[in-house]
Amino acid sequence: MNSIDRRSVLLAGLGAAGAGALAACSSGSGSGGSAALVDPSGPAVAAAEKKRRGTGREHRLTLTAASAVIDLGAGVTPRTWAFDGRTPGREVRLSVGDTLVAELSNQLPGRTGTSVHWHGIALRNDMDGVPPATQQTVRAGSTFTYRFVADAPGTYFFHPHVGVQLDRGLYAPLIVEDPKETLAYDDEWVVLLDDWVDGVTGTPDEVFAELEHGMGGMGGMSGMSGMSGMSGMGGTDTGDGSGSPSPSPSPTASSSGGMSTRFMLMGATSKLLGGDAGDVKYPYHLVNGRVAADPDVYTGKPGRKVRLRIVNAGSDTAYRVALGDHRMTITHTDGFPVRHQEVDALLVGMGERYDVLVTLGDGVFPLVALAEGKNASGLALVRTGAGSGPAATVRPKELDGVIMTASRLRAGDEARLKPARTDMTHRIRLTGGMMRYDWAVNGTPFDMKHPGANPILVEQGRRVRLDFVNDTDMWHPMHLHGHTFQLGDSGPRKDTAIVLPRTKLSVFFDADNPGQWMLHCHNAYHGQAGMMANVAYRA
Repeated sequence: MNSIDRRSVLLAGLGAAGAGALAACSSGSGSGGSAALVDPSGPAVAAAEKKRRGTGREHRLTLTAASAVIDLGAGVTPRTWAFDGRTPGREVRLSVGDTLVAELSNQLPGRTGTSVHWHGIALRNDMDGVPPATQQTVRAGSTFTYRFVADAPGTYFFHPHVGVQLDRGLYAPLIVEDPKETLAYDDEWVVLLDDWVDGVTGTPDEVFAELEHGMGGMGGMSGMSGMSGMSGMGGTDTGDGSGSPSPSPSPTASSSGGMSTRFMLMGATSKLLGGDAGDVKYPYHLVNGRVAADPDVYTGKPGRKVRLRIVNAGSDTAYRVALGDHRMTITHTDGFPVRHQEVDALLVGMGERYDVLVTLGDGVFPLVALAEGKNASGLALVRTGAGSGPAATVRPKELDGVIMTASRLRAGDEARLKPARTDMTHRIRLTGGMMRYDWAVNGTPFDMKHPGANPILVEQGRRVRLDFVNDTDMWHPMHLHGHTFQLGDSGPRKDTAIVLPRTKLSVFFDADNPGQWMLHCHNAYHGQAGMMANVAYRA
């Protein structure tokens, strides 16, 4: 079977999981009216926290968010915002049931507020780090202490949940170890992927300022041939095509029809992503905070089995990941075990995490994170023997081999939801497009001034079904805070899932963690534009 045929077998059905899902007993569109909502710091949240099994051990740390000049390698030293002067921030590692006590000290410039969101952790609601829904922003010059029990093992990370701060250097891995781990391996390597613009061609705020004008501001259509999704330009459901990033970090702006395209991506597409690949030109793609010309290096020994914990901390880029001359066995996604699958490569959307096992060969091997649809890549090296490293632009054959996506995985027996009747169903329409940059959920952009407006109501103890219906011409990695959902009736347990253009994805979760929880696109710019909603428990 050639690579295209092999790939098509595994990719079929992405975004359509759950076609045979259970029928729901009730449904809703997300309009909550004037229903009373569970308070993020109320008694229901406190009662749920008491039920979490804890070890009594505390893991304490201080995170100082401040302006910093960081070293990305190859002489690239941008000024950005970072935790404790480095990007990625220091790894945080604790055991299941430990209490994390993390003091955030905000030393960001000006009057910049910030927060920390613990991505993927089902924690107590008032520690989720989402202003203004669960807390107020941590003002410049002040501190806030996050305290919660981490009761589920897995690969996670943390980052701000204010504006587009995710696209700066404020992120770090969070690993919750399982003392009853059954996987056998010799070593671990945490691999963080990121798309980088800050301090090179501009800032994330400048990127968003350009994007939010939309493509409707272009005075003419010259130079826009080959763009996808243009047939419905008068409506709000269209997307654009997208293109290659600039080959150098020059900040020189171009324009089309009088509109600046200094940051906007045009012309590149991806079959894996159903068309449009992304919105933003990135001069660099990083693996563990290093540019491809000066990569991070993992040093090991031939024959050793290594667990790679892969995290996409990017803001606008899906990565196709492969290790040259190796196959990977996928064991977990978003912290939960899956039935093991051996693959050549995997597709990782923003916010997704994958754990894989590899048995190392002898030599020097490229770990490549191909920026899907963007004609660029990040690079790290695995060195177990003599030899020189490959060129920064290396493209191992595994990138075009068997590529795995979440929809083709199956939950491990211990991770699968118990059979239950579906009590509530919500249709989550993903709307908007590049013409007006009006990304939204159910046609209504999220209102940061009124986070309790238009809630998607759920009730404690219920089995909930969410039907993501992507009415746009672009893919969206949808992330639910405070919970994990199952794709269909036997798919993997996840908190972030890719929803392809013009497709439907059904997921199920148990409403067992009361509070108000964000549901949003983990494209930082789509979320900031309004593709976000409040999944709120009825009081």
